[in-house]
Amino acid sequence: MKGKIVLISGVLGVLLFSSASIIGGLQIEGYSFIGQYISESYATGLPNTEYLRNMYIASGFLIAVFGFTAASIVPPVKRVQTGFVLFGIFYGLGTVVTGLYPCDLGCQPDPELASLSQFVHNAAGFLTYSIVPFCLVGIGFTSRQWKGQLNISRYSIICGLIALGFVVLLFSNPTGTLRGLVQRVVETAILFWIVRTAFSLLNYKPKGL
Repeated sequence: MKGKIVLISGVLGVLLFSSASIIGGLQIEGYSFIGQYISESYATGLPNTEYLRNMYIASGFLIAVFGFTAASIVPPVKRVQTGFVLFGIFYGLGTVVTGLYPCDLGCQPDPELASLSQFVHNAAGFLTYSIVPFCLVGIGFTSRQWKGQLNISRYSIICGLIALGFVVLLFSNPTGTLRGLVQRVVETAILFWIVRTAFSLLNYKPKGL
């Protein structure tokens, strides 16, 4: 039963997030998927974006359920369980926060010029990108001892390192002309990891360590 919850919540969360990020960009004339942040597609002041925020909020709740439930399925290795819980908090609930507190038009990175909503949005995004890649890498390295589950270790490390590398690029140049593309690589690595892990845990039954 828990495996089905992990699968459904993880896949639906990813579908909602992906759909919102695509639809939001398509409905804005001149929006650049390469040069603009995802958050710029549902920023404060844009028309017809309330439903997009609700999609992100719902996606975040589902992904949080994925992380918390997955933590109860995996073998009782504290560091692995902690990794899933932290993922649920910072990626799942972090997505909820960014939906509740959208950025200003243009997603101003300067805290001195940002509104309260923008400040909360930036803080949530910063914490998410600073912690989540390490959650994936940590899960990958600490799950190597799982019998019959080495594939989870491999792709967790790979996805985590890809996300981490592009987060470094994003933080080093947050106003760059390729910021949208860089952010989408980070998100793609994380969302792929969610779906792959959800299917891996669907029928997973620990056989010992």
